[in-house]
Amino acid sequence: MADTAVERGTAPAAPATDADPLTIAGTSFRSRLIMGTGGAPSLGVLERALLASGTQLTTVAMRRLDPTVQGSVLSVLQRNGIRVLPNTAGCFTAGEAVLTARLAREALGTDWVKLEVVADERTLLPDPVELLDAAETLVDDGFTVLPYTNDDPVLARKLEDVGCAAIMPLGSPIGSGLGIRNPHNFQLITERAGVPVVLDAGAGTASDAALAMELGCAAVMLASAVTRAQEPELMAAAMRHAVEAGRLAHRAGRIPRRHFALASSPTDGVAELDPERPAF
Repeated sequence: MADTAVERGTAPAAPATDADPLTIAGTSFRSRLIMGTGGAPSLGVLERALLASGTQLTTVAMRRLDPTVQGSVLSVLQRNGIRVLPNTAGCFTAGEAVLTARLAREALGTDWVKLEVVADERTLLPDPVELLDAAETLVDDGFTVLPYTNDDPVLARKLEDVGCAAIMPLGSPIGSGLGIRNPHNFQLITERAGVPVVLDAGAGTASDAALAMELGCAAVMLASAVTRAQEPELMAAAMRHAVEAGRLAHRAGRIPRRHFALASSPTDGVAELDPERPAF
């Protein structure tokens, strides 16, 4: 029999994502890392980072995109076979977001939309009232809606109830790099959700992405953490591995936290000294 790497046990394992795809609204993706396109210093840097990340789904802000221009972000995504996810960044009311989503559908030929409705320019936090209103309207209009929302389990449930295909709570404010500030809420959301939960906003480094996956998120969405890193391509690769590691850890099941030590080696068979006899 041939001595192969598989038989010797030295061949690398197949990526977990091959047999464990992310599925949103019936569409499957091998990668569980969703990328954004804002903040990159150039299209060349962005393209290399996207390829290093392994992403198959990437957001673009419709207000900054002209589909008719050659050499745009859209061209980068198309030539690399990356699915475009238009978003409604910059919208402050449900009406603005609905109009932007409909324009995106006409321009790009997709009914998928990352729904963003923020309360103000300083915090960029979601406006829950306007967000829920826009989500319900767009779902009724046939859109596949992925809403950027607060880390509020009640609002997450309401968004799911109106028909959103995924829930995308923020870990902390957009671009802050503060990571997941309320992991307890994230776990409440992931445990109760019947649709994929995606960390959206706040990731600053690979450990943030891994934690999101360990908490039960189905995917991680990020932009600034990669595009504004000192080495975007390197950070993109780090995020890719972090998402995969976090997913594997979640599936494996962590050990319980304990207040005291628990020996990993059995004590059966340990030699016992006779207290009446000297050791030597």
